[in-house]
Amino acid sequence: MFRQKIATMVSKLVSSVAVFLMLHATASAGDDGDRFVYYGFAAANLTLAGNAAVTPGGLLEVTNATFDTKGHAFRPTPLHLLTSKPAAAAANDDSTAAARDQGLAFVVAPTTAISTANGGGQYLGIDVANGSASDGILAVELDTLMNPELRDIDSNHVGIDVDSLVSRQARPAGFYNAGAGGSFQELKLNSREPMQVWVDYDGQARQLDVTLAPVRVPKPKKPLLSMNIDLSTVVADPVYVGFSAASNVMLTCHYVLGWSFSLDGPASPLDLSKLPVLPQVGSKPRSKVLVVALPLAIVLLLAAMLSAVILTVWRRHRYAEVREDWEDEFGPHRFSYKDLFHATGGFKDSNLLGVGGFGRVYKGVLPDSSLEIAVKKVSHDSRQGVREFVAEVLSIGRIRHRNLVQLLGYCRRKGELLLVYDYMANGSLDRHLHDQQLPVVLSWNERYRIIKGVAASLLYLHEDCEKVVIHRDIKSSNVLLDHEMESKLSDFGLAKLYDHGTDPQSTRVAGTIGYLAPELIRTGKATPLTDVFAFGVLLLEVACGRRPIDRDDRNNQIVLVDWVIEHHDNGSILDVVDPRLMGKYEREEVILVLKLGLICAHPMPSVRPSMRRVMQYLESSQSIPPDLSLMRNERFDQYVNLDGLSIASIGSSSVTILLEGR
Repeated sequence: MFRQKIATMVSKLVSSVAVFLMLHATASAGDDGDRFVYYGFAAANLTLAGNAAVTPGGLLEVTNATFDTKGHAFRPTPLHLLTSKPAAAAANDDSTAAARDQGLAFVVAPTTAISTANGGGQYLGIDVANGSASDGILAVELDTLMNPELRDIDSNHVGIDVDSLVSRQARPAGFYNAGAGGSFQELKLNSREPMQVWVDYDGQARQLDVTLAPVRVPKPKKPLLSMNIDLSTVVADPVYVGFSAASNVMLTCHYVLGWSFSLDGPASPLDLSKLPVLPQVGSKPRSKVLVVALPLAIVLLLAAMLSAVILTVWRRHRYAEVREDWEDEFGPHRFSYKDLFHATGGFKDSNLLGVGGFGRVYKGVLPDSSLEIAVKKVSHDSRQGVREFVAEVLSIGRIRHRNLVQLLGYCRRKGELLLVYDYMANGSLDRHLHDQQLPVVLSWNERYRIIKGVAASLLYLHEDCEKVVIHRDIKSSNVLLDHEMESKLSDFGLAKLYDHGTDPQSTRVAGTIGYLAPELIRTGKATPLTDVFAFGVLLLEVACGRRPIDRDDRNNQIVLVDWVIEHHDNGSILDVVDPRLMGKYEREEVILVLKLGLICAHPMPSVRPSMRRVMQYLESSQSIPPDLSLMRNERFDQYVNLDGLSIASIGSSSVTILLEGR
């Protein structure tokens, strides 16, 4: 029979959880092999492994305040348990009320190497695989961490483990109080209160008992755990006895203060007065400074917490977005409003690139990638479903062409949609044509290349895409120029898609005054030929340097198409060319552009060419029909009467309209 008795005390250090283990004895350091008593371990001969060490004060520190650590402390001399009648006692408390970790165990093993080098701070420091420990190990665990993997009953229990950390028998920590009629009283292993544990094995009766009690309470008659077991079938002979502990998720220390062990008869009780001094338990007496400072600190803390709450609410409101489940399919294209807000400097006026018919455009730089972007804030029209609107815009945004501004993504707030595009370094064509403050005038070669780029983009949208895409707002302010002055068509906020071979349906009239085809105002039906009409007006605007609807020196309204027709009829068509070019242009190309503009802007849709034919004209593979007499039958100005139109917004250079089709 062997008996072992241990008592424990616990203390909370400033930065770690401290666990103290005391083993009671009657002699200061008696040791005769099968019976020994330790009051501290300064002179003890122990085999230490892992983080185990003896402190200068004589405490056996099985684990220190380190994450994911373990430690072992064994008597180096093997014992012959199976040929003797041993008696011993052990005790442990491995946590505080505020924290839990792996714990500490009394171990009987055939070797002192009970875990691998990389076992980590778990499983009480004992090497396991799927819950099974090395063969021939008996452990009494005091565990304050509930591990479902090991089928722990709770996070405050004592268990008997045989060749496995899945306890064969376990009970909540406590004792049967003889002074209270033998009733069970629970003990919190993490209560910081000292307590004792007795481990008794009777070799003749083959019975293992584990008893737990507070340190000042005599040993209860009824053990907490009692199990019939033949240790001769479990452990080899000889064996080593000692302790194993681990800390994983908390900064935990396990200390052993004393140890009494006997292989023949009861273990000697420990005299608590002879044990090493424990680390301080609890806080030091408050200073007068603390008494004054503490209330002030509490007030300041509450003020800081209130400020933090207010700041959090304010930030959430500031960066609030609208998100719905159906937007998940557009996830990769979704930007956070916070990122766009910071990218544009809070949408400052200094980053304002321009104001279009349906929103403001800001320059920004994404903080993570340093990518320059343009962010357009669009006030969403509630008459169209938000879901359909976003889906249509993003569907168009997936279209790739060298002469289309790339839509990178979007963000949605209440009543507002933010579209994110590639940034175009040279701004809009409108600015280069009409801003008199610019020091450099677009050359004719640049203008001609810009025209061909816009034509190529429209040909792609009308004929080469999977679906027909009608832009519906072709104008100079929607033609952007990159750092190489290459033109890119932008702003698909009004665009519509439909399948090839189908007839587009009537919808709301949308576009910009001066670029609207006559039949669009009458029927509300947008077709590729209405885009061709707007492109024709753009051709005349580029060649003449005048807006579609302008004023002369006498403040009389000038309709650009009519003005060019008059000069064409009078044989003075070159007189309409932008005077800022100062005659530096290719005569044939200018005449081609002017005539092509008039044909594309013809009042009769059937006369207008397709964009494929337009590209052929611009590439000089076909000549333009010479007769433009049909243009004289219907003057253009009769189609730009603003009476009855609902003006939605006024841009910097044009009026953009939306009205229901008739």
